[in-house]
Amino acid sequence: MNFCTQCGEKLSYIIPHDDDRARYVCDACGHIHYQNPLIVVVTIPCHEDKVLMCKRAIEPRYGRWTLPGGFMENDETTHEGALRETREEANARVRLHDIYTLYSLPHINQVHLFFRSELLDLDFSAGDETMEVKLFSEEEIPWDEIAFMPVQATLEHYFRDRKKNHFPMHCGEVKIDPSTEKRVLHPL
Repeated sequence: MNFCTQCGEKLSYIIPHDDDRARYVCDACGHIHYQNPLIVVVTIPCHEDKVLMCKRAIEPRYGRWTLPGGFMENDETTHEGALRETREEANARVRLHDIYTLYSLPHINQVHLFFRSELLDLDFSAGDETMEVKLFSEEEIPWDEIAFMPVQATLEHYFRDRKKNHFPMHCGEVKIDPSTEKRVLHPL
């Protein structure tokens, strides 16, 4: 950030009084510009023993498979965002159940919430950001083509829990390993 959204003057990146981290602070009016993580809402749309997945038509991870989801918008609930994203990416209608997995990704300032859900019908198709949508059984999932770590972990939990018909909430975090510079998913 370079300029204040309140008055248009220059910003400094400093630790404000009574704070513990650097923030953008306006040199003129003193307004503190807080930046907080973005929330990504995702569904796990199920039909019988299969899960609906989307092949991405956008970056990041163009051409990889994921579950329908995306960033929450202002003035919507997590449920509304998850339903909207599922319609936008897969033209699918779902009934949401509980939050099933939650992953923190501090290296990109995001929190991912995955909701178990069931397809209300089989009338689905690729949305603008999707090149293909398909129902997969556990054996059919293209595991080496999954776009994101939290999606893969969520699917692994889902198929394991489905066998027991017990779906406890799972939490984890994706952090950068300083020794390898690679992302590592840690369950909590």
